[in-house]
Amino acid sequence: MWSTDLTEDETEALIQKATEEIRKRKLETPAILFFEMHKPLAFIGASASLVFAPFAVPFLGYDFVNNYSRLLADRANVERLIRKLEEKPKLAEAKDS
Repeated sequence: MWSTDLTEDETEALIQKATEEIRKRKLETPAILFFEMHKPLAFIGASASLVFAPFAVPFLGYDFVNNYSRLLADRANVERLIRKLEEKPKLAEAKDS
């Protein structure tokens, strides 16, 4: 785990996928609050995911746990995820016009 850093394309794809899943469940506000409150602890949480990986991998898959723990290890990525959640979805912009 964490043998290499995420590329910019991988980072953007993970943020986009997380944003889509959060929006699909209409949990933007709780997610933004959660990430804002836990931003200072992002690296610790990502490191803790390595400790709990043996329990999470059978349910979530190795790639999911590895990629999202690498994504959330960087506080800047957490901020990018928050900004992405705060943006108005493109579909809603089209309906407003």
